[in-house]
Amino acid sequence: MTDPVPTTCMRCAVGCGLIQRGVDIGYGIDTVRGNANHPVNRGMACQRGVSETADPDGEWLTRPMVRRDGELQKTTWDTALFEAQRGLGAAMDADPDAVAVLGSGQQTNEAAYALGKLARGGVGTRYYDANTTLCMASAVTAYYDAFGSDAPPPTYEDIPEADGHVVWGANPAVAHPVMCRWITSSAEDGDLIVVDPVETKTARAADHHVAVDPGGDLDLARAVLAHVVATDGVDEAFVDRATTGFDDLVAGLPDAETAAERAGVSMADVERLAETLSTDTLIYWGMGVNQSVQGTDTAGALIDLCLATGNLGPGSGPFSLTGQANSMGTRVCSSKGTWPGHRDFEDPDERATVADAWDVPVDRLPDDAGPGPVGIVDAIDDGPVEAVYAVATNPVAGMPDATDIADRLDDAFLVVQDAFRTETVEHADVVLPAATWGESNGTAMNMERTVSRVRPASDLPRGVRTDLGIITTLGNVLVDGLFDPTADPAAVFDEFASLTAGTDADCSGISHDRLDEELAVRWPAPDADTSAGYRYHEADGDWSFPTPSGRARFSGGTGRPLPEATDDDYPLVLTTAREADGYNTGVRSRSSPAEPGTLVARIHPATVEAHRSAVEPNEADELHACVESRRGRAVARVVVDDAIPTGMVWLPIHHPATNDLTHPATDPRSDEPNFKQCAVRLVAPSAAAETPAFERERPPQHP
Repeated sequence: MTDPVPTTCMRCAVGCGLIQRGVDIGYGIDTVRGNANHPVNRGMACQRGVSETADPDGEWLTRPMVRRDGELQKTTWDTALFEAQRGLGAAMDADPDAVAVLGSGQQTNEAAYALGKLARGGVGTRYYDANTTLCMASAVTAYYDAFGSDAPPPTYEDIPEADGHVVWGANPAVAHPVMCRWITSSAEDGDLIVVDPVETKTARAADHHVAVDPGGDLDLARAVLAHVVATDGVDEAFVDRATTGFDDLVAGLPDAETAAERAGVSMADVERLAETLSTDTLIYWGMGVNQSVQGTDTAGALIDLCLATGNLGPGSGPFSLTGQANSMGTRVCSSKGTWPGHRDFEDPDERATVADAWDVPVDRLPDDAGPGPVGIVDAIDDGPVEAVYAVATNPVAGMPDATDIADRLDDAFLVVQDAFRTETVEHADVVLPAATWGESNGTAMNMERTVSRVRPASDLPRGVRTDLGIITTLGNVLVDGLFDPTADPAAVFDEFASLTAGTDADCSGISHDRLDEELAVRWPAPDADTSAGYRYHEADGDWSFPTPSGRARFSGGTGRPLPEATDDDYPLVLTTAREADGYNTGVRSRSSPAEPGTLVARIHPATVEAHRSAVEPNEADELHACVESRRGRAVARVVVDDAIPTGMVWLPIHHPATNDLTHPATDPRSDEPNFKQCAVRLVAPSAAAETPAFERERPPQHP
């Protein structure tokens, strides 16, 4: 029997420690269980994390491929790397911005750091994204607005200390099961409120469910703040001592009743939220807040509630829930929106520091972070992008208005690096098969800033290489000497960590050796003895923020209309969300891109009855309907579900057909797409082929 190998689960961003054993013969994982010694989860683990680590579904990539005569054909690594270098290099020689790079929160920190170094320091392109713009960019922008730096102030240790828990636009029972267990356990002696249009699994476990209208979150947050102000619920001592901008915000607040009406909730709901915030309360939020043209403003408004009520200290505060397993790592490591360690991207001194560390000309580094992924793909059509390198990401299924995304990628030279065959692989010119997490060596960061080790329990199949190995090899072919060809993951981590010294996200006291001994360390960790706790709260009870004034800042966001209102032609609202067994775009939880499984639409019984002519039974007597937006259509099995509000269609975010329908509008400050609301209609499947063709002209990105 093989020896047990401690590692970190990479299914979601909780960051649970696992123990895995490799198979005795061949390649793969035999058994997986929670690690009782790991300080994050103390042995707890969800079944999905265990099963998708041990035996993920999906069609594994085992050999490099290149496109010949319109078909992907297996080839050697030398040939695949030559073709990748030829296509990417030709574009790079013409213009650094002719190359776009798309990364992911599925990589280790070491691979994410190396990919950012290649994109920014090797190629020098503006057109690079690490996938966090699709899920966390609005929360990141709001954190910077309020505190002058990224990442949540609280940690998991604050959850049992909190009296109140408000889960807003998130469903941790499905997305983060272990963390949800901590929340519900803490709430047994306190209060748990869930704010969501849908009666989610988390909402059913709550003490109170606030069924806000789709897109009404900002209005609701402002209604609660207005009520707090009107009822003398403001922690004036904290506001006066530690914040700025409160009076300006209050001057522009609507009255609570008007804002509550716009949000579609009662004043009783507003009062219940305000009452909970009068105790030590954590506000958690997720994609239901972030993935909106109002995402930054709404996240900022939730932080405002914490600031106004003094909920910024141990056992309280604003806690954004990260989606992808290493989304936090890509934010800190990958040079997407900031340089490593959250160094200011546009600061010339910081650019010089990074260029010197990488030994590249400072004028090669772009002086702005570029657009998000929607803008990157737009640049294939109306900008400079001619070649795309996509690593551990599936934009053809995961980005809004996905049919248009696929069409545009077909117009570029596309290199795809992944462990599984995805929808994006089908459009590639070169395919590079990469290791998955049970075969990888490195580190990951969870949503509470904790770094822990990812270790392989299986050798690599002969035709597969690690993400880090592929990136550094291809990088050195494109840019001679960019990477040390002998550098292992520990050395790459040390290079990254040294660049963070003295920053707000200081990881310089962390190393693979330290993690091998301690298992997990939370940054800021400026020395080998420190593992940080709550941010911004000093030992003497005072607060300190990395803002020019040293104070936290209230936001003033007032929002903007949703990009697409319902009307007579498209009378229903589409929302998207996670389902229990889905994994991102489904690459580890379905057999192959050719067999994505049945798309399921959850619809309230009254809505089904109102659109009965569009809902037809199939041969198995299951109800089906065609869901249509102005961008595409998808036939779905209809599940009648009174947890969904009337007038709404719920589709799983993981199914590759869902994003054929969604709108590409983005938040004007964070560039995060508005995945959660667009206008749709139901059409009988038998009649769908007879409906007029959709216009393919892309709607504006910023409404």
